[in-house]
Amino acid sequence: MEKKRFSRFLSGGYLALVLVFVYLPIIYMVIFSFNDSKSMLNFTGFSLRWYESISKDRFMLESISNTFIVAIISTAVSTVLGTVTAIGLSKSRRLVREVVLEINNLPIMNPDIVTAIGLMLLFTSIKITTGMPTLILAHVSFCTPFVILSIMPKLRQLDDNVAEAAMDLGATPFQALVKIILPQIYPAILSGALIAFSMSLDDFVVSYFTKGEGLNTISTYVYTMKRYNYTVNALSTIIVAVVAVVLILVNLIPRLTEKKANKEEE
Repeated sequence: MEKKRFSRFLSGGYLALVLVFVYLPIIYMVIFSFNDSKSMLNFTGFSLRWYESISKDRFMLESISNTFIVAIISTAVSTVLGTVTAIGLSKSRRLVREVVLEINNLPIMNPDIVTAIGLMLLFTSIKITTGMPTLILAHVSFCTPFVILSIMPKLRQLDDNVAEAAMDLGATPFQALVKIILPQIYPAILSGALIAFSMSLDDFVVSYFTKGEGLNTISTYVYTMKRYNYTVNALSTIIVAVVAVVLILVNLIPRLTEKKANKEEE
């Protein structure tokens, strides 16, 4: 009994140390984003002055706007592309499906710097001026694989006989897709879209190499600051809050959908 208690104590302590190591800097940043003074050591009082400073910084507001425009458009495009590709792969031969999925994993496994330089060289070689279009294309390229990976497991669980039965009863392939397949996989589609949105929102390396001059996202704007700006804490806190909400939704939606499906079966 004593050995078990001691091992539990060690495992619990180790887990606590890991969590503190990972999350303490984020908690520290969030707390001091509400600090009334510029001190990063002494909390002198609660204030929203740094959040108010964001609303007065035109360049920062532009970077925030650019970040969300790119994230929303790239998420929409990558979700459509990923969904269509995943459905197509589910109907393909096993060899074709496995080969394509291995290729799909390359952008995920590659370091961001490799993907970024590759995209930059591609745009340069075909003489496309870098800017918002290239930034969106770059984000679509690395977001789409995550959507495909999110949807494929759900497609493997589907019973193909249901869609075939619908077509035998007179439904067109498009009607079978819209009324039978998509409703069953929409939680996976939504999860993939939220992951793509989070990845786009969080990206720095690919954005830095493909954005062009005069265009900034939040991450590249913070990087190019000539001196430390205390609004960075507030800006980073906003990003953390958005990403946290997205991650909660990614984990919550499948569970709620599963509970709803179980109730309907009962």
